[in-house]
Amino acid sequence: CHAGAGRSVAEAKMKRGTGYQRRSGRGSAGGRSGQVRIIAGRFGGRRIRVPAARGLRPTPERTRETLFNWLQGTLDGARVLDLFAGSGALAFEALSRGAREAVLIERDGAVANGLREAATALGAADAHIVSGDALAWLGRTAAASTGASGRYTFDLVFCDPPFDSALAARALSVLRQGALLAPTAQVYVEWSNHAPPPFDEITWEILRTTAAGESHAALLCPQRPCAQTTAV
Repeated sequence: CHAGAGRSVAEAKMKRGTGYQRRSGRGSAGGRSGQVRIIAGRFGGRRIRVPAARGLRPTPERTRETLFNWLQGTLDGARVLDLFAGSGALAFEALSRGAREAVLIERDGAVANGLREAATALGAADAHIVSGDALAWLGRTAAASTGASGRYTFDLVFCDPPFDSALAARALSVLRQGALLAPTAQVYVEWSNHAPPPFDEITWEILRTTAAGESHAALLCPQRPCAQTTAV
């Protein structure tokens, strides 16, 4: 862990106004196409196209700024996994800021093709796009990682599925049990404030927390001795 432990989600003070958008899924109900800007790093200022797809909405820029401020000093050389990639804004931002490689999982075939086009446009040869179900991929990869000398371990995982699903809790369970996380791995997760956190605090340390509008978010690490939880 790079920061962490102590208080529960209920105890951690969550500050409003950090730029989160209300969402019941990963995007606008109308399915309109658009663009998202990479904030900083080698792709800083570049824009990637967001294909038209119902339920697809990129993580807002202000939210990404907050998240990547949390992650300063941890991205160089990191292996990144974006489980419900959508626009790919989180993974491409991580690559832009020094991550070594990123695996982006996306179930919608058209959206996955859009991710491949974005990676090509950016020249991000270190972005690996997988078209398929994130949970099925996790299960296969967890099985393959057994005894594989850390071949499939990740330093940073983004877990931001549609809020009207139980996918976050299921994905976190597989991640924790499947030997997929590096020793100092961090996991970013978002969930609706109409639902309980998709993780338990016996299994996960809370490193950072925030909230705005209809969403809560946390940066986690597997339970182990850490420093003090910070709410922002």
